[in-house]
Amino acid sequence: MVSSGTGSNGGCVALRFGKIPVDGVTAALLLAALSPPAALSAQQAPTSVADQSHSHAFAQYLQTVRVRAEREGVRKATLDRVIPTLTYLPRVVQLDRGQPETPGNAPIPAFEPYRRKHVDAARIGRGRSKYSELRPLLQRIENETGVPEEVMIAIYGHETNYGAVMGNFHAPDALASLAFEGRRRDLFEAELVAVLKMIDRGVPSYAITGSWAGALGRPQFLPSVYLRLARDGDGDGYADIWKSEVDAMTSIANYLLNAGWRRNEPWGFAVNVPFSLDRNSIKSTLVAPRCARVFSRHSRLMKISEWKSLGVISQNGVWPDENMQAALIEPDGEGQTAYLLGSNYRAILDYNCSNFYALSVGLLADAVRN
Repeated sequence: MVSSGTGSNGGCVALRFGKIPVDGVTAALLLAALSPPAALSAQQAPTSVADQSHSHAFAQYLQTVRVRAEREGVRKATLDRVIPTLTYLPRVVQLDRGQPETPGNAPIPAFEPYRRKHVDAARIGRGRSKYSELRPLLQRIENETGVPEEVMIAIYGHETNYGAVMGNFHAPDALASLAFEGRRRDLFEAELVAVLKMIDRGVPSYAITGSWAGALGRPQFLPSVYLRLARDGDGDGYADIWKSEVDAMTSIANYLLNAGWRRNEPWGFAVNVPFSLDRNSIKSTLVAPRCARVFSRHSRLMKISEWKSLGVISQNGVWPDENMQAALIEPDGEGQTAYLLGSNYRAILDYNCSNFYALSVGLLADAVRN
């Protein structure tokens, strides 16, 4: 926002130039000569050559996006309407460049401080209230998909604090800016084309708001994810993940189902590990094609019965089926609470590939349910 002011003299002109006093008419003529023309006022002054060059480059880039979008099926009329309105947002580029880069060999912090912050009493309390409010709806979705009610709520809580913080950036502008900037052009250009497809299919442009990185609505879906996995939960023909909690919860469940969620299996559970456990013997030798550092912290998969035979103890005394495959993670180091992780944990990782995120979702879900 550009602001202007009149200065300390309230906008009045002192009738003196240097040491030479002048009358009012002369002063007016001198001021007119020294002042910029009205056409070049603060609001209308021409931009710098650099700004003009940047605007031209942005407009040219959008034409290449237009060609791609039209090739991928977006109607010409939609592109004629939307492309000329797209605006470069320096703020989203600043936010993207400000994201911390973690070197691959950097030490991983302890999980416990993160857990205390993200699975705190306030978030648990709000989650329980939302769980009670949406219970009949959640039961229906769980029956249809096998995704537990509390897991939907936990993801909802982590992504947008139960719908309280969904972001207010206009996604087409944000994605166009990030794609043009070029640091992650492949990702953001594909998402820009996806959001153009959303508009082309009838999603109102005013509703396409979200985070600075283009994540949308209550579940924080990227546009390509919305197109693939958002679902209409109330039968009105429109997957409104912005205003409809029915659609948002149905879409979250559908995402997890698509990621391989298994009905009637826990995501994982807390365990105590004996100091005598030979960790080299359980080390995983697999290299994950995605999020390798995340999965490198997991042991190899073993049956629950095998973990029990190694002296691992469930903290709450409850065990799942002994044939269930699980991996071990010790996020706070040896001698601290560890977790056995089932295949549903990996479905949560598909939503956000971070062990801290997935563990917090699972623990928040357990706390909400209990």
